[in-house]
Amino acid sequence: MFQRRMILTLALTVPAMAIAPRLSWAGHSLPPEFRRQLEHDANAPIFGNPEGNATLIEFFDYNCQFCRAMMPVVDAVLGADSGLRMVMREWPVFGEGSVFAARAALASRKQGRYADFHRALLSQKPRAERASVLRVARFIGLDTQQLQRDMDGPEIAQHIQQSNALAEAMALVGTPTFIAGSDSRFGAISSTELAELIAASRRN
Repeated sequence: MFQRRMILTLALTVPAMAIAPRLSWAGHSLPPEFRRQLEHDANAPIFGNPEGNATLIEFFDYNCQFCRAMMPVVDAVLGADSGLRMVMREWPVFGEGSVFAARAALASRKQGRYADFHRALLSQKPRAERASVLRVARFIGLDTQQLQRDMDGPEIAQHIQQSNALAEAMALVGTPTFIAGSDSRFGAISSTELAELIAASRRN
């Protein structure tokens, strides 16, 4: 299992109208506009304290085994840190099943069940595909007909496109990637290391 520590840095090489500036690894802090898009996208689900004094971003995929392994670690850190605001970035990189799962999860917000559906999808053993995703949706009581209609909403595609653009701009190597401040961790990590990443962002 590959783990990598990355320093997110500034190198504006695309027009200001673009979704995100290209970044290089030179040791500077994120540009304000990029940080706003990363941390304060109104179209991204939020866990924890919406008014928290630290922000953690997770890029994840429902078919990523390490994302699944990290769910209890993330929940433990959220439960222990009342000042943590967590931004969830659906980044489906493992094929069509992942895209369907991400779209369904985002659509579940219309029924007020994103958190429940997110955790249920990460908890299932089968690969996330259309059939398994809809089976989980029915199991937790979602209206699957409404869910599939809502999956076609423009905000769904916009979120995934934004995730792709942000990930490309930062040259992320895969899921899960956790970002806090101008630092990040890739892969399955301990709750201690995740808490240290958050603490460092508060200090800086």
